Amino acid sequence: MGERIDVRYVAKLARIELTDDEVVRFGAQLGALLEHVNALGELDVASVPATAQVVESRNVARDDEPRPSLDREIVLDEAPHRQGAFVRVPKILVE
Repeated sequence: MGERIDVRYVAKLARIELTDDEVVRFGAQLGALLEHVNALGELDVASVPATAQVVESRNVARDDEPRPSLDREIVLDEAPHRQGAFVRVPKILVE
């Protein structure tokens, strides 16, 4: 891998401030990581079937059955702010 990585430029893009020691340390680590990725790119994977999921995926959802829940009045009494039958929360949408 002959190309040099501009760690300060990458840090600036990520809005991360690095010390000189961190630039040296992270530069070496990033270089090693990219060498590993390049080595993986050289592997012959033509006989490996394409997979979308490495680990078996299965439906683990439970049946949707009614169950007892908390009493509405108890929950509303514990809420920091209440407005009628609802919990009042701060407005977070900006117009």
